[in-house]
Formats: sequence, C-alpha cells, structure tokens
Amino acid sequence: MKKNEFHAVIKHLHMKCLTPKEIKAELDNVHSTSAPAFATVYNWVNEFKRGRTSTCNAPRSERPIETTTPEIIDKVHDIVLTDRRVKVRELIEATGISHGTVISILHEQLGMKKLSARWVPRLLTVDHKRNRVVVPKQCLEMFQ
Repeated sequence: MKKNEFHAVIKHLHMKCLTPKEIKAELDNVHSTSAPAFATVYNWVNEFKRGRTSTCNAPRSERPIETTTPEIIDKVHDIVLTDRRVKVRELIEATGISHGTVISILHEQLGMKKLSARWVPRLLTVDHKRNRVVVPKQCLEMFQ
C-alpha cells in the first residue's frame, strides 16, 4: 500500500474512535510487513485529532536540489576556458558552491573531463569540427 492509503485507513479507524494501539494492531493484522510504525500511526492520529482532513503529506519548503543557475554555469565555463589547468578547489572558492555541484557542472552541464591535468570537452565542439575540416585543407594548399 502507498503512504496515502495507510493515512486514509488510519483516519477511518480514528473516526471509529479506535486508539492508536488498536489502529496499529489492526494494521499489523492486515498488513503485517508493510504496516507503518507505531510512531507514524500515533502522529497521524494526533494530526486528525487537531482537525486535519487531508491524508496527503504537507508540501515542504526544502532547499533546492541543485544550485546550478545559468550564471554559475557560465562563470565556471569562463574560468575553465581561461585556465584549463584550474583545480576544482579553485573553482569552489571562485564560485562559492559545493564540490559536488562544481563536479556536476563540469561533467554533466559542460561535458568536460580531466585529462592530463587539464579540463577538456568530452566531445568535439562545433569549432573543433570546423577546424578538423579547415586545417587539412590549409595544409593541402600549402603543400601544393
């Protein structure tokens, strides 16, 4: 069963004037392994006593999962482009974000990897692809 379904059952049994112990025993009889803990049952019974009607968890104001904004990504990208040998620690100090976020930006957002103490793009960029065509043509013209 899902959490919301357990909350609805707890609410129903509470409306039948059962105590938290009796509700827990009833849930254990029906759903022995997946029944919520007594503390959970007790907390939800108290919530319903206070007048709560919803069986869904209240939305929380949690911190954002990531702090990667386009401005920070651009700042990291500019720093790496000016000095390919920059250390992650220096990026952390320059941007003020966590180690994991810097690594995430470098690897996932910018598609870079550390190679011979330098940050290089994993795949060829548009400029690299264009240079791959232009440079051999120039060499061929110089040779002829």
